[in-house]
Amino acid sequence: MRFSLLTLTLASLALQARAELKLPAIFGDHMVLQQKQANPVWGWDTPGTEVTVQFAGQTQSAKAGADGKWTVKLAPVPANAKPATLTIRGTSQRELKDVLVGEVWVCSGQSNMQWSVLSSWDADLEIATAKYPNIRLISVPQVGTQEPQDDFKGEWKPCSPQTVGTFSAVGYFYGRVLHQMLDVPVGLINNAWGGSAAEAWVRRDLLEKDARYKELIDTWVKREQQLASEEARQAHEKALADWKVKAEEVKKAGKPFTVRAPQSPQQILGGQHRPGNLYNGVLRPTIGYGIRGVIWYQGESNAGRAHEYGHLFPMMIQHWRQEWGQGDFPFYWVQLADFKPEQPQPGDSDWAELRESQTKTQNVIKNGGQAVIVDLGEANDIHPKNKRDVAERLARIALARDYGIDLKWRSPEYKAVAIQGDKAVVTLDTFGSSLRTVDVSEVKGFAICGEDRKWVWAEAKIVGKDRVEVKAAGVAKPVAVRYAWADNPVCNLFSVEGLPVTPFRSDDFPMITAPKAP
Repeated sequence: MRFSLLTLTLASLALQARAELKLPAIFGDHMVLQQKQANPVWGWDTPGTEVTVQFAGQTQSAKAGADGKWTVKLAPVPANAKPATLTIRGTSQRELKDVLVGEVWVCSGQSNMQWSVLSSWDADLEIATAKYPNIRLISVPQVGTQEPQDDFKGEWKPCSPQTVGTFSAVGYFYGRVLHQMLDVPVGLINNAWGGSAAEAWVRRDLLEKDARYKELIDTWVKREQQLASEEARQAHEKALADWKVKAEEVKKAGKPFTVRAPQSPQQILGGQHRPGNLYNGVLRPTIGYGIRGVIWYQGESNAGRAHEYGHLFPMMIQHWRQEWGQGDFPFYWVQLADFKPEQPQPGDSDWAELRESQTKTQNVIKNGGQAVIVDLGEANDIHPKNKRDVAERLARIALARDYGIDLKWRSPEYKAVAIQGDKAVVTLDTFGSSLRTVDVSEVKGFAICGEDRKWVWAEAKIVGKDRVEVKAAGVAKPVAVRYAWADNPVCNLFSVEGLPVTPFRSDDFPMITAPKAP
């Protein structure tokens, strides 16, 4: 009888636990709903339970399915900065308070998007003045996994000096510009993860089915097998022991020890490079939440495979849009900044090729846009601390394209070249603007080559609002021109609004990051 009573008690407790209405973390107090579009709201409850959601004078209902999940869609409502309550009733009741309606953006990518306000220039001033209660912030923890996740640990917080410091600097500065220009609430969802590779943000089965990524997947399959082996475990234990000895030696010598501990096989398998890991652990729990669009800052980890990025990046964008089910929402990205030592002679560059792949993506997808920041980097730091200018260039794109504000937003881009004797006349698409130099009057950053394909620095001068004349001593018959084609180019050609000319090449010579022939 005691056993039966215990069994009944446990069954009753399990039923009560299952009967509790549950919401994912993306829905909570202080959240912002996207204005002027139907917004899904979802959660879990006992299968078959009728769930009702009330907000802004409307009531929507749905029944929990066999797996307990339910979803309703709220009818579109205009922006509203007055705090409201969203009520959900099922087997129990939840009231989400201080809910606003405005513009919602996802802030994603790797470390330069993750980079916090606290670590950026003017951090003390930026944090002290971050008194914007109608900007709301939420960050998704870094969880890398092959298992699809439905939820995460996090909560929406009003922007304040107490909450903004650890948030994405690019995300915050971007949201602040929108908030100030549009005078509506802004919600920012930060899910960036430093060092992340683009393939980690894509559903793995999609990569496995695409022949273009066979080598990538095969490499990871072999690596996964090796990381799961006893040999890998033992190798890590030895490396960790050696690291501890070295750390102790350096500490005794009174010197700082900055070398990171070696990663364990489990950390690598749960990290930010493995295909599908970040889609499952970081992105998936937010997919479907009503958003206006995405801002993205990533590419450093894929620079060595820039050729592949040319199709992987647009594929990733389309994949996100299909999963979200909200059409071709805006997707705006930051082109790689200048970084690493300056090249004494012109030539090839994998970072330049990655920038080219990013630029070409604008012509492949709808509602895409690029912020060029080849002037904002730091040669000795892959994390340039000027994030405010980065964010404002992104904001220009959104304000002009999505909110109807008359602003120049697109950096000048290569259009054509005409060879005239020993000169090459380059025409740029200035998108209604005109060209100017910065810092010095002489145009810097051009290289030219003849049929021998040997690149030399060139002299250049502006000969029209959208044209530059380029030539170099010793190159009697130029065949191609490049501009800012380096890891860390020295270049100074801008639009009059201060947008740097997009790095380009007129040639179609083989890319150094293209797959080698077998």
